[in-house]
Amino acid sequence: MSIKYAFSRPTATDDDRDLLFNRYRSVGYDGLQLKHGQYASYMAEPERFLEKWGSLPGAGSALITGGTLGGDGRGQLEKLIAFAERIGAGTIVYCHGVPRNSVTAADIRRYADILSELGKAARQRGIALSLHHHYDQPVMYREDFDVFYERIKEREVGLTVDTAHLVKSGITDAAEVITSFAPFIDNFHLKDFDAGEWRVLGQGAIDFAPIFKAIGDIRYSGWVSADEESGGGILEGMRTCLAFMRDGLEARHDRAIGR
Repeated sequence: MSIKYAFSRPTATDDDRDLLFNRYRSVGYDGLQLKHGQYASYMAEPERFLEKWGSLPGAGSALITGGTLGGDGRGQLEKLIAFAERIGAGTIVYCHGVPRNSVTAADIRRYADILSELGKAARQRGIALSLHHHYDQPVMYREDFDVFYERIKEREVGLTVDTAHLVKSGITDAAEVITSFAPFIDNFHLKDFDAGEWRVLGQGAIDFAPIFKAIGDIRYSGWVSADEESGGGILEGMRTCLAFMRDGLEARHDRAIGR
């Protein structure tokens, strides 16, 4: 099973950001999936990012961003694609910041057309554009996935599956989403959820057994990131999440094949 493990969490201070960068490798992760505030100050001078963090493999394996596709939003995404290419990031994870109740199926199809164009341009530069479905964003309900991905041209836009956002959006069968959209999935954000709050992996109410099974069943190989937004300690969260993911994705796989 060729899984690469990443870690992602917001940081409020430079010291917390530096701790994230300086310890993810020693904890056992292959990369980081960076929140906007962790790379934004470098965008005008990507060489500064490379000077500070370029020696760390996977330090910018994915850049997470949000916005709209109108006005300056599209231009900002194009600038981020150029920055990602410069620092060697592999994926841009896009959260489409438009409230779900303000869009129609026709709007979702139009967004898919725009993102297909941007995804094609990104792929030509070696960058994958992956849509992060999200609570209260255009791709939120189960039917939204069908509308959006039936429109995507030549699979130019991938799918980042976020377990907690599925549950918060009312989608209880995450395994079905994983198997149905396997051809598009290029990233996972594993996050737990309970009583309206994000939780450390394994400490919430989500049943991950069918999720891990579905990931194995589709023979997924690629990035699986702990998206840790519970507000707990950085190092504790890193260690707990990695152990949980490894047990779910590796130990179960090894037992299944009789190792």
